[in-house]
Amino acid sequence: MAANGLLRTPLLTKLVVLDLAINVTTLVVLDQSPPELTFEVNVASFAVVLVLNAGLVAWALSPLRVLEETARRVSEGDYGARARMGFGADRNLARIGDTLNTLIDSVTAERGRVRALAAELVAAGDRERAHIARELHDGTAQSLSALDMLLESTVNDPAAAPCRERLLRMQQINAETLSEVRTLSHNVHPRVLDDLGLPAAFEALARRMARPGVSIQVTVDSPRLPDATVASVLYRVGQEALNNALRHGRPRSVDVHLEVNDAGAELVVKDDGIGFDRALPAKSGGMGLFVMQERVALVEGTLSIASAPGAGTTVTASIPLEAP
Repeated sequence: MAANGLLRTPLLTKLVVLDLAINVTTLVVLDQSPPELTFEVNVASFAVVLVLNAGLVAWALSPLRVLEETARRVSEGDYGARARMGFGADRNLARIGDTLNTLIDSVTAERGRVRALAAELVAAGDRERAHIARELHDGTAQSLSALDMLLESTVNDPAAAPCRERLLRMQQINAETLSEVRTLSHNVHPRVLDDLGLPAAFEALARRMARPGVSIQVTVDSPRLPDATVASVLYRVGQEALNNALRHGRPRSVDVHLEVNDAGAELVVKDDGIGFDRALPAKSGGMGLFVMQERVALVEGTLSIASAPGAGTTVTASIPLEAP
């Protein structure tokens, strides 16, 4: 403990003590050496002082490289990095390392709280959307279905012959409204996402959004499924990316690829459409690129969009996962 405390003394103190020891030793050697060797002893003393000082400074400042490397790893997202100062580090640098470690611990804990809050916000939004979807499906859609059956029986009633044309028109409007309500119910919250998981939800989304002349291919590489929060975020991003591709990109094919492993989940939506200039403001409606990025950021993920006129568009969402 005493030796470690001595080694952790400030760098300036070490240099002063070392220089003093070398100078005292040099004086003793000069006093006991022949006069004709004075020049050689001085040169040798200067060389020893220079080498020892250079070595001491390099050793004492080596923790700066540790601090730099730790800061770099944290900036790249490695929040498990810590500054290990090692034996005998300068006490001031060691104090900076301890402060940096404390700061990283605080940031890590805060990120955990933010992620928990974000997960709760996403889950609350999903619960509300699921409630609205059930109301649309089990309430409004059922009422419209009953109205359709009533109109059907009325149209076939001979007494309603004078109004038959208007009744058929009403029946057509009712059928269109019923279809829109069912579509809205699915868009608000797809039940298949809760019942069968994310891969099945993407398959259902591709079938529902199929267009003549457009091939939508879904591939899944998923030894494990993400939790409900991450699944919801990825589904919303995939839904918006696919919708934007079909509405604005005029593609012939769209590939939706989902890969999930213990490290994280990655969703790639790639089309061969007309693309767009990333330097210009996006003209797509709906959730929009900015909100897609914000939604992914809620779960500490990243969203990248690669596009150019005539080169199609690739949307990639990557989200880290908790250990299983």
